[in-house]
Amino acid sequence: MKELCYTLLSDGSSDKALMPILTWLLRKHQVECAIQSNWADLRRLPKPPKTLSPRIISSLELYPCDLLFVHRDAEKEPREKRVAEIQEAVEQAIKKSVAVPPAVCVIPVRMQEAWLLFDEAALRNAAGNPRGRQPLQLPNLVKLEQQPDPKEILHKLLREASGLTGRKLKQFSVNEHVHRLAELIDDFSPLRILPAFQALEADVIQVIQEHGWCFKAT
Repeated sequence: MKELCYTLLSDGSSDKALMPILTWLLRKHQVECAIQSNWADLRRLPKPPKTLSPRIISSLELYPCDLLFVHRDAEKEPREKRVAEIQEAVEQAIKKSVAVPPAVCVIPVRMQEAWLLFDEAALRNAAGNPRGRQPLQLPNLVKLEQQPDPKEILHKLLREASGLTGRKLKQFSVNEHVHRLAELIDDFSPLRILPAFQALEADVIQVIQEHGWCFKAT
């Protein structure tokens, strides 16, 4: 096999920042062939589906793949509830004779920004000010999953790290820099201390082993 293709179906466009994490996990567990990643952009459809099962079906029609990642932020719900919702939506798609590839649930506690709040050097680089000296108060890694609003914290830190003021700060595109931050982090292993990340990694390992994807490029 020369290539493994995966599609990420997420809650919103900002969640594309999860893709470097997913690719890192696949690489970390011996998927050494080329990896093609797609974010399921359903916004271009005339009537984008709103519920999860039709969104899965549309994603697979537009972005066929070997592996489907389905993202839901846990927010205030238990992870188990989100997993059940995703599994039910996948089963509904299968009942409609849709060929659904292996599916992995991606469920950060609260929201995905929590998984980007640990690398200060990458954060400063992403903000375009790698030599900045502004003090940045990153949350304690152990308590990342307890933060009530990781998105607000991350956006605030990026603005502070930029060192910009006035009009330039107002023009600072935070979402663009969030995506850049995810691309700049080359080691997500510190997140292994978090239960939600542990669960994702375990699921990735399982699907790789079940489908014999522990291979090198041929």
